Amino acid sequence: MSSNWGTELWDQFESLEKHTAWGIEFLEKYTKFLKERSEIEQNYAKQIRNLAKKYQPKRNREDETRYSWCVAFCSSLRQLEVLASQREELSENLSENMQELSRYTSDLKSERKGHFQDGRRAQQHIESSWKQLESSKRRFERDCKEAERAQHASDRLDLDRDGEKRCSIKARQNAQQKQFNAEESRKEYETSLNQFNQDQVQHYRTLVPVIYQRIQDMEERRIERVSETMRSCAEAERKILPQTSRCLEGLLDAAARIQPRQDTREVVEVYKSGFEPPGDVEFEDYSATMRRSVSESSYLDNRSEGRRHSRKLWPFIRKNKLLTLLSSPRQPPPPPPTSPSPGGVASSPQSPPTASREPITARLNDLMSSGSRTRKQCLRSIKRGLSLKLSSSPADCSHLPPEQRLKKLQNRVNSICHEIQREKEQRDALLKMRELYERSPHMGEPASVEPRLQEVHLSLQRLEDELHNNQVWLSETESRLNSTRRQSCGLASESKENKRSPASRESPDGSYTEDQGAELQFKSRSSEFDDDFDDEPLPSIGTCKSLYPFQGQTEGTLSMREGELLSVVEEDKGDGWTRVRRSLEEEGYVPTSYIKVFLDSSAASFVQSRLV
Repeated sequence: MSSNWGTELWDQFESLEKHTAWGIEFLEKYTKFLKERSEIEQNYAKQIRNLAKKYQPKRNREDETRYSWCVAFCSSLRQLEVLASQREELSENLSENMQELSRYTSDLKSERKGHFQDGRRAQQHIESSWKQLESSKRRFERDCKEAERAQHASDRLDLDRDGEKRCSIKARQNAQQKQFNAEESRKEYETSLNQFNQDQVQHYRTLVPVIYQRIQDMEERRIERVSETMRSCAEAERKILPQTSRCLEGLLDAAARIQPRQDTREVVEVYKSGFEPPGDVEFEDYSATMRRSVSESSYLDNRSEGRRHSRKLWPFIRKNKLLTLLSSPRQPPPPPPTSPSPGGVASSPQSPPTASREPITARLNDLMSSGSRTRKQCLRSIKRGLSLKLSSSPADCSHLPPEQRLKKLQNRVNSICHEIQREKEQRDALLKMRELYERSPHMGEPASVEPRLQEVHLSLQRLEDELHNNQVWLSETESRLNSTRRQSCGLASESKENKRSPASRESPDGSYTEDQGAELQFKSRSSEFDDDFDDEPLPSIGTCKSLYPFQGQTEGTLSMREGELLSVVEEDKGDGWTRVRRSLEEEGYVPTSYIKVFLDSSAASFVQSRLV
């Protein structure tokens, strides 16, 4: 079947005009579709990129890079960023196709307009020729009828003998004139007819096929352009499929690299304190307690007996209280100076009843005078019952538990070793450069390397000093950790050997035979154990005034000045040390012989009630 519009659709000019107009409308609609899809891809890429950026881990957090599930999530976020970039590339390709198609549509409109203008001119020409033919035809018909009527009139006058001869001649002349006009009209009609036929043949055999063929070619190019644009968009999307597949494979690999067992072991490495769990709780003979006199000054012993029901286990101990317990001094306190200072003697009178409120007032003054950020931290510290450390962490990491301190120092030693290695490599390179400059002066001045060599030398010295210090701290930590473990093992074995029934602790006459000093020491430690493991900080039971200056050089002790007022947290339990507090963040032990204690009346009544 022929598909030539010029021969098959010669009479469908209006239909072709509507069809081509609909084709251009489709182009405009498809261009708009590409534009909207490009915007969707762009917005999708932007949202994916913002989402990945929003959930990126914090740079100052090490937990994000320590566990496999955090690493996998970070890897998936990177893959999402790659997917976003691929979508942006697809959006750019769609935008380019949209712009090219928009320009092509504009050109196509101009071309179509020219083709249909030529078609209309050809149509107007054939219509004008047809009108001229119709006009000559009607004129010929009219002249023929008039000539016929004039001939009939002339014939009637010739047959009428009674008519005048003059009228007959005039009628005959009129009939001849009409016949001449009819003949002229016939010739004009024949000429118009021949011209119309020629124009019609030229219109339908030449002009229309050419014009319609151009319109057909234009329509085929339009359809081909639509096909090319669709193919280009599909190729652009297929082009990013390999990268998208690799991103999906990366997501699958990230999920496969998650190792729950390794993460749980990492939790142990991160949070292991190095402390040993407590041993068995020994039996406490209350009958022996009744045979001993109770001292009113042993406030903490009675309080610990009244609170044994609230004893807590090691896993629930707060870290700062545990460190305070383990760091409390066990050696005997130093003896007081031979001659007390004048300030200590002068300050011996009994303090007024409002003296117990002075530490709280001082704490509130410090709180109100601090900055807004520090004030918030103070309030949070008071609310949670934690001590606020305003100073920075010590360089030897002594604020950390033994196991964590060991890991921290080990990592620091490794990092310093790497830095030293880099500095040595840089030093060697500079030395080689200086030797090269000395052999070839035209390449540079050897003196220009000296400043940099000096900097490297100073940096190496600093790093070596840091390495030495950290190695000393590391060895101390390892030795303390090993000794703690050995001591805990010894205590565990000793507790197993000393597990006996209460009857075995009595002599044949029923009296208690165990060393009274050991019992007192056990009760003191148990009360200290309970006090240190409370959820809230211990309340102040009174105040004390320092009689002599004391420099706390051991861990767990507190330095004080002469004549300084402190809050008493725990009284002396027989070991010569009293636990005091200067402020919310400073607390420790001081020698009992260096201070004068003033118990509050409320605390004394509380002691009496507990004793009763």
